[in-house]
Amino acid sequence: MSEQLPNLDLSLFANAGIAPRPGETKPRILLLYGSTRERSFSRLLVEEAARLLEHLGAETRIFNPSGLPLPDDAPVTHPKVQELRDLVLWSEGQVWCSPERHGAMSAVFKAQIDWIPLELGAVRPTQGKTLAVMQVCGGSQSFNVVNQLRVLGRWMRMFTIPNQSSVPKAFTEFDEAGRMKPSPFYDRVVDVMEELVKFTLLLRDRQEFLVDRYSQRKETAEQLMARVNQRSI
Repeated sequence: MSEQLPNLDLSLFANAGIAPRPGETKPRILLLYGSTRERSFSRLLVEEAARLLEHLGAETRIFNPSGLPLPDDAPVTHPKVQELRDLVLWSEGQVWCSPERHGAMSAVFKAQIDWIPLELGAVRPTQGKTLAVMQVCGGSQSFNVVNQLRVLGRWMRMFTIPNQSSVPKAFTEFDEAGRMKPSPFYDRVVDVMEELVKFTLLLRDRQEFLVDRYSQRKETAEQLMARVNQRSI
């Protein structure tokens, strides 16, 4: 495995008019993976994705799910739950990667999503954020997990990008140092990360407008009116 990152044209964001302006923060990307094994291929793939994202100008953070309790088996004040929720609030885009277990995402990965609420007070932690989905397979290529992750992303009101990555026989795709070997599967990961950064920059400062809903505006107006009427009694 060459230690060199792909030769990407980093001017493409500026040429498209979507590069961060002076003083703006880098795109903030949170990466989640779905296995606590010592040699976890979903973690190795996420680490490879993080290298690419940073090469593309993003800031990344990877959440380690080890020690995260089962949903509802601990209070929300648990340190790992708070760490996860804080990272979700910090992010403006995310990468989700899970191994396929019995034709589905792993319990380790699902537990992370189940600890993320749709609402935290007046804040919707995931609404309007971008999402890229990936999976690793122990055998032949499958798309079961990425399809399920897309359903979850829609439920969490995220903008899931069109491209995705599924790596078959993942144990053959990484070297002893944990780096992904050159292959069409690696090239696809590059494609996915580049597309994620593009969408994150394109949607920056536009999420609130895009996810604004008539039903929510109506509900908010009714709640305000109810409070006004309550005060006048």
